Amino acid sequence: MTDAVPNTANLPSQPYRSAVVSGRKPLHFKFTPDAAARAQIAAALDLIDLPEFTFKGELSPAGRADVTLRADLEALVVQPCAVTLAPVRSKLKDSTERRYMYEFVEPEADELEIPSDDIEALPEVIDVAAIAIEALALALPLYPRARGAEFGEVVFAAPGVEPLKSEDLRPFAGLAGLVDKLKKPDEPAS
Repeated sequence: MTDAVPNTANLPSQPYRSAVVSGRKPLHFKFTPDAAARAQIAAALDLIDLPEFTFKGELSPAGRADVTLRADLEALVVQPCAVTLAPVRSKLKDSTERRYMYEFVEPEADELEIPSDDIEALPEVIDVAAIAIEALALALPLYPRARGAEFGEVVFAAPGVEPLKSEDLRPFAGLAGLVDKLKKPDEPAS
């Protein structure tokens, strides 16, 4: 799988000038790429197919010069199963909100606390398609699994050495039974 945020340089674009929104009325948008654009997005995100993809919302003014983007994502994606590579279909629904500040100051420090809100500097152009593709990439299931697909246990060891198994790596698994054995007969079991 590619990075969570794909390179959107050769992908569809739907730009809006931020000056059109800041200090004015909300601007409603809908990004619904055609089949060719969905194929490009699917290839960029290592998807088998992207049959449906819609990102709709609004860019609204916040204060005198700031802008807020609120949008809902709906998509149907087909990814390879993490175990068998069989196609796995997933219906995705997610919401995105970003705040763009005109007078944004990038914090200068070695260690930064990540803010709870997505706040960025207000760009001249807000590309709704790029935001939609990033939101889709972040909403994808990390390890999609086909129905009935399971990881088997793999055991490795040098010749003549007893292999280490998954149960051997759980040192506290037997403690529950030991606690029950150590209880006095008149104590109630927990």
